[in-house]
Amino acid sequence: MSAPLCGIKVLDFSTLLPGPMATLILAEAGAQVIKIERPGHGDEMRTYEPRWGSDSINFTMLNRGKQSIALDLKDPLQRARLDPLLQEADVIVEQFRPGVMARLGLSYESVRINRPDIVYCSISGYGQTGPKRDVAGHDLNYIADTGLLSLGMGSPDQAVIPPALIADIAGGAYPAVMNILLALRERDRTGAGAYLDISMADNLFPFMYWAMGNGLSVNQWPGNGTDLVTGGSPRYQLYKTKDGQVLAAAPLEPRFWSVFCDTIELDESLRDDAVDPQATRAGVAAIIASRSSDYWRARFSQADCCCSIVQTVEQAMRDEHFRARGIFDAQVSNSEGKATTALPVPLVPGFRSHPATVVRAPALGQSNAENH
Repeated sequence: MSAPLCGIKVLDFSTLLPGPMATLILAEAGAQVIKIERPGHGDEMRTYEPRWGSDSINFTMLNRGKQSIALDLKDPLQRARLDPLLQEADVIVEQFRPGVMARLGLSYESVRINRPDIVYCSISGYGQTGPKRDVAGHDLNYIADTGLLSLGMGSPDQAVIPPALIADIAGGAYPAVMNILLALRERDRTGAGAYLDISMADNLFPFMYWAMGNGLSVNQWPGNGTDLVTGGSPRYQLYKTKDGQVLAAAPLEPRFWSVFCDTIELDESLRDDAVDPQATRAGVAAIIASRSSDYWRARFSQADCCCSIVQTVEQAMRDEHFRARGIFDAQVSNSEGKATTALPVPLVPGFRSHPATVVRAPALGQSNAENH
């Protein structure tokens, strides 16, 4: 079966993470993705450490299976070489600040004159409109501005930065792919293209559905680490074990909580956590801290109550469950021909163009000749 996006051509003007992650998913689904990069420098991610041979592993992971054309878009002669590709493209993805593509003569309005069916996706921090459209920001700023960070960032004296780039990936890359696919489906139906304004900040609010609901319905706006799934309940907590590991305990529902209490032999007086949540939490913490992670791993392997010992990334990549699922089967190679595990993407195997093969990320400008 051919991958679902075979025959779709994507021009990718984006750099770093959100856009390249989105176009990686499109490429894995069979689209031909052509990166348009600056001569001599290319995507800034090419310079990132650590190096893997002569390549950046960050760039390699995010750009597997794409092509690269190096063009100076400010040079009229080189800019003109882009015109044939614009006539062939189905999708354009860009991640500049608002107005940059217009200054290069590549705005949606300019492109759609000759390509009314183009699907044009702009990814930015705050969107193409509004008072903050031109404000510089990174992932941490977007989760701070939207209130997401306030829900669980640790104490002000020991504030914790989340371990994932939530806005870049979940607010930028994933909504970009979702809306590109919807626009292509709509184009199949009507023949018309679309302009997609993807704001990484806007797309964080679905993660706070419960916080918004609590506030809007009963004026109970959650604080920092005070709600059910942000640290306010003993039923959704991280507990330190005797050997310094951590138990991730999430026995939220009554049936799981009952099994959890039985498994750790929690005193009956503490099992109704509505009476004194802090006392229950302290009681659970003392019990978990009295035994090693191996002890609790063995105990909870026999108890179905939503508990896990926190694994490192290395341990997770060796986990027999994920190995059995085949998510690490695909490989990516560098310019020296050395291969390693490719970045898994959220596509089922039947929709991936090369799920278990070795595929390279492109050298800067390697496709200049074949595309001109």
